[in-house]
Amino acid sequence: MKYTQWIITFANGFKISETIITSWIIMAALIIIAFFLTRNLKPVPTSKVQIMLEYAVVALRNLVKGNMGDDVEKKMPNMLPYIGSLFLFFVCSNLIGLLGFKSPTTDVDTTLAWALITCFLIYYQGVKAKGPGYFKGLLEPVPLLLPLNIVSEFARPISLTFRPFGNILGGTVIMGLLYQLLAFVSSLIPNVSIPFLQLMIPVPLHLYFDLFAGCLQAFIFIMLTMVFVSNATE
Repeated sequence: MKYTQWIITFANGFKISETIITSWIIMAALIIIAFFLTRNLKPVPTSKVQIMLEYAVVALRNLVKGNMGDDVEKKMPNMLPYIGSLFLFFVCSNLIGLLGFKSPTTDVDTTLAWALITCFLIYYQGVKAKGPGYFKGLLEPVPLLLPLNIVSEFARPISLTFRPFGNILGGTVIMGLLYQLLAFVSSLIPNVSIPFLQLMIPVPLHLYFDLFAGCLQAFIFIMLTMVFVSNATE
């Protein structure tokens, strides 16, 4: 299983990877879909589309409030759209592999960027809520634990980065090996030129690795984000 790392190279040596192109495609698709779904919204919903959208937004708001408190929209008004956008982008990044694209989640740069954004949000909201005294938490419960607390701060973005990256990449590698195995087995059957085994057997595994595991990792990531930010502002 091979992927092209760089697909656009400019004269000055600047390169654009397949991961970036795929991420742009996902963002463009989400923007276009959001534009068409949110047109002609009414104060009292009459269409099924608006009813489903409002149901999804209310469910997301309840999830955020349940983990971060009822006053989260007052303290952090951008948290709700951030969590929603992150979840949608995460899920689409995992599912786009079904269309033949390289999943951005299988590139550690993508998950590292998400982890760094989350960590920046944690420190920003912590300092905003407590001021410079937020960093006094590194000395708790006793100053002797300062080295361990510093290590835990570095471990947080590492954990957020490699948890989704490892799970999604592992599923991609397994599926790639399975397709190669099925193609080999199909080639052993006489008078058969089509690797028909690849058409049916991988379907249940795709449902698990791409759909279930992808949505699960996206949910875990946003839950950890909300918990970390909420703890920083307490």
